[in-house]
Amino acid sequence: RALRRRELFRIATSDLVGRLQLADVGAALTQLTAAVVEGGLAIATRAIEEQRGSPLPTRLLVVAMGSLGAGEPGYGSDADVLFVHDPLEGADETDAQEAATAVVAELRRILAEPGPDPALTLDADLRPEGRNGPVVRSLDSYAAYYERWSLVWEAQALLRATPLAGDPELAQRFVALIDPLRWPAQGLSEADVREVRRMKARIESERLPRGADPRRHLKLGRGGLADVEWCLQLLALCHAHDVPGLRQQATVPGLRAARDAQLLDPDDFDVLAHAWTFVARLRNATVLWRGRSVDSLPPAIRDLDGVARILGYHAGEAVVMDDDYRAATRRARAAAERVLYG
Repeated sequence: RALRRRELFRIATSDLVGRLQLADVGAALTQLTAAVVEGGLAIATRAIEEQRGSPLPTRLLVVAMGSLGAGEPGYGSDADVLFVHDPLEGADETDAQEAATAVVAELRRILAEPGPDPALTLDADLRPEGRNGPVVRSLDSYAAYYERWSLVWEAQALLRATPLAGDPELAQRFVALIDPLRWPAQGLSEADVREVRRMKARIESERLPRGADPRRHLKLGRGGLADVEWCLQLLALCHAHDVPGLRQQATVPGLRAARDAQLLDPDDFDVLAHAWTFVARLRNATVLWRGRSVDSLPPAIRDLDGVARILGYHAGEAVVMDDDYRAATRRARAAAERVLYG
């Protein structure tokens, strides 16, 4: 965690002086998180093996989800993950589950406990059954669940799933399991497309914080990050079986593949790609200016001016930046509605 603190400082400084582009920042933060989780997993495994007095009876894998899985986390992004284990040959399955659960609990504890260095919280809420399901499952349990119960929102979440740390062979097997789910051979049925649209509307009405201005919320607001990402995710669910370029996690390259396959109007691509890039940079700049995770554009003119300076605007151009944000998100909202609702 001390190494992570120093590397966060190096990344942020390089960003502020213009040495890193947005994609570079996302890649650096992803690599840093992977290294910390890999190291933490080794420490947690050793601790549990010492408690048990024997080697672990199972292999472990941490899978990145959300923006981390896409290689696009910002300074204030959550670390969404799944935990997978696979019992060794001849191991008792109950014992393997208990050992894997203990390692995951220790990993999450040592990364998130209070201390002088920044905590790293591993959020497993995107797992099967959400908060009601076990934090860690065996590969066979994942396979059985997805075969019987998988819903379209889970396939959508798996679009950005990427192995982060742990056993490489288990990583390959997990990817082979989920690929047919996230890139269905026949695309989505009309009923599933309607469900995606219903979920999007529900998230807009229920997940936006109370009192938040939907015109200024950087992730869930109109024309914000979620609007653009849902466009790509719907296109990938429907067409990735025929368009290999959609079988990737990154947002702008995925949108570009949809444009090149004539699934996305070139003008809509320009609007969506510009808005996503602008808002993602704006979100990072807001965290750098405020020193904490922030989801909405700050209302105070002093804060807006500080954020604008980080983005390269001149002193006193906070209003110009605000106007640019409003224009970009207004156009992105209109393009997103065309893509999502036809």
